[in-house]
Amino acid sequence: MTTISNHAKKVAPPDAVDFLGIDALLSDEERLIRDTVRSFVRDRVLPNIGEWFEEGYLPRELGRELGRLGLLGMHLQGYDCPGASAVAYGIACMELEAGDAGVRSFASVQGSLAMYAIYRWGSEEQKHQFLPPMARGELIGCFGLTEPDFGSNPAGMRTFARRDGDDWILNGTKLWITNGSIADVAVVWANTDDGIRGFLVPKDAKGFTTSDIHRKISLRASITSELVLQDVRLPSSAQLPLAKGLSGPLSSLNEARFGIIWGSMGAARTCYETALDYAKTRVQFDRPIGGFQITQEKLANMLLELGKGTLLALHLGRKKDDGTLHPSQVSFGKLNNVREALAICREARTILGANGVTLEYPVIRHMNNLESVLTYEGTSEVHTLVIGQQITGIAAFT
Repeated sequence: MTTISNHAKKVAPPDAVDFLGIDALLSDEERLIRDTVRSFVRDRVLPNIGEWFEEGYLPRELGRELGRLGLLGMHLQGYDCPGASAVAYGIACMELEAGDAGVRSFASVQGSLAMYAIYRWGSEEQKHQFLPPMARGELIGCFGLTEPDFGSNPAGMRTFARRDGDDWILNGTKLWITNGSIADVAVVWANTDDGIRGFLVPKDAKGFTTSDIHRKISLRASITSELVLQDVRLPSSAQLPLAKGLSGPLSSLNEARFGIIWGSMGAARTCYETALDYAKTRVQFDRPIGGFQITQEKLANMLLELGKGTLLALHLGRKKDDGTLHPSQVSFGKLNNVREALAICREARTILGANGVTLEYPVIRHMNNLESVLTYEGTSEVHTLVIGQQITGIAAFT
C-alpha cells in the first residue's frame, strides 16, 4: 500500500509560454539546435523582417547564412548534409517561422523539396553535383510542380517533356514557385509518354524564363515566381532517374508538410507571446487589459491550442524518427496545426486592437502568412479528404 508523504514535493508553477513543460521532453542536442536557430532569428531576421515584408524582399545571401548553420537539407544523410533527426529539423522550422514563414519557406523549399527530390530520386552523380553546394547555400533550388490550372490535382499537369534523340524537350508553365527567380536549379515535374518524371533545369537553360509574382499581401518576405519553359532542351542526364509517377513530387511535399506542422506553431507562439505581453502592459479603464475576464479567456484558449499543437508536432516527429509515421498522419498534423495557428494569430490581433494591424508588431504579418500556409503544400480541404479516406477506406476527391 502506497504511503503518501505529509511533505509533498513542491512543484514549480508552469511557464506562461511552455505551460506543459515540453522543453523537458527535448534532448540536450535538440535544445542546442533550438537555441542556435532562435538566436539567429533574433539577431538576423527580427531586426529586418518588417522592412523585408513591406518591400516584398528576401536577401539571397540569407541562403549562405542558413547553410553555415547547417539548416539546409539538415535531415538528409551524407553529401555534406548534417543528417539531423526529424525532430531537430522540426524544431529548426519552428524557430525560423517564429521569425517569419518566408524564411522557413526558403529553407523548406531548399531542403525538403528541391534537395530531398534529388536525394531520393536522383543519380549518384546528381547528388554529388548538387547537394553539397545546396547544403552550403551556394546553389539555390526551387520545386516546379504547381501550374496555373492544376494545384490540388497535379496529375493533370500540362507541362510535357518529349524525347528528341537522347535529349528531352520541355514545354509548360509552373506557378506559385517559391525561390523561382533566384534559383540556380529548378526541379521541374512534367508529363511524358511514360508518366510523370522529374528534371533538373539550370537557370541558364535556353528557353527557361522566370518572372516574380507581385502585389502579394501574404508571404511577402519570400520570392514567388512563375516558371516558363519553351522548348527547353535538356540532356538525358538532367532527368531524375528513379522518379516515376506522382510518388516523386508527393514524397517531397510530404517532407515539407512535416516542417509546416512545426513551423506553424512557431508563428502561433510569437503571436501568443506578443498578445500576452501586450495584455499585461496595455492599460484601459485604469487597469491592464490582461486583468479582464474576456482577455484572459482569449489567452487561455490560445495557450491550449499552442500546447496541444506543439505536443502533436513532437509526437509526429518522434514517429518519423522511429520510421512509423504514415503520410495521412502528416496530413493530420498539417491540417490541425495550421488551422489552429491561424486562429491563434487572429485572436492575438483582437487583443492588440488597432496596433495589431501594423508592422510595428508581428501579428498581422504572421496572420497573413498563415493564409498562404493554409493553402500551399496541400489545402486544408485536401488534407481533410486524405484523413477521411484513411478512416473510411473511401476516396472522396472526385
